[in-house]
Amino acid sequence: MKLMPALPESIFDICYLVFAIVSGVLLLKNSKGRKYVRIFGIMTLLLGCGDALHLVPRVLNYWTDGDYTAALGIGKLVTSITMTLFYILIEYARRDRYKIAGEKGVLASVWILGIIRIVLCCFPQNGWTSAEPSLLWGILRNIPFALLGILTVVLWLRSAKNDKPLKLMWLAVTLSFLFYIPVVLFAQTMPMIGMLMLPKTCMYVWMIVMIKKAGK
Repeated sequence: MKLMPALPESIFDICYLVFAIVSGVLLLKNSKGRKYVRIFGIMTLLLGCGDALHLVPRVLNYWTDGDYTAALGIGKLVTSITMTLFYILIEYARRDRYKIAGEKGVLASVWILGIIRIVLCCFPQNGWTSAEPSLLWGILRNIPFALLGILTVVLWLRSAKNDKPLKLMWLAVTLSFLFYIPVVLFAQTMPMIGMLMLPKTCMYVWMIVMIKKAGK
């Protein structure tokens, strides 16, 4: 164990998980009949609980002598699915907050990309529990996810431009993907690239902060 990187990363991960889960619970508690706030709460809770399944084994891997490779891999699989659901739900929150009717093609596209992503994640060829998971399948499953991210950015850039609490949601989503894509492509050969997951997580903290302001 390398104490110096392990300690700050462990503290960061735990603080993030507590912040996300507590924020999700509070949003649900304070939704007061507002559908989009309830959706925001479910999204945030899903984000925190999903991320816990891979961040907790990661922290345990730093501080104990056990082998958490399989648990970490399964956690990443679950997180990949919950993150996809996060982006499906954020479209429903957008539609409710801005009273958007119709746009069935947009909603269908969100669902199609999300389902393709989830199905690809479930293939055993991904090698989730392996110490060296498949790079090819890592790229394949993230193609529909990246397209879903681009669609989310376009929709929020268009809808929230005059919405003070959420007008920069598009930027947070954009940056989260820009930090994430190099990890998918290069982390196996250049492990230090994996550190980009920290600023990626910071973008989700930013999203939660914006969501909480919108839910007041």
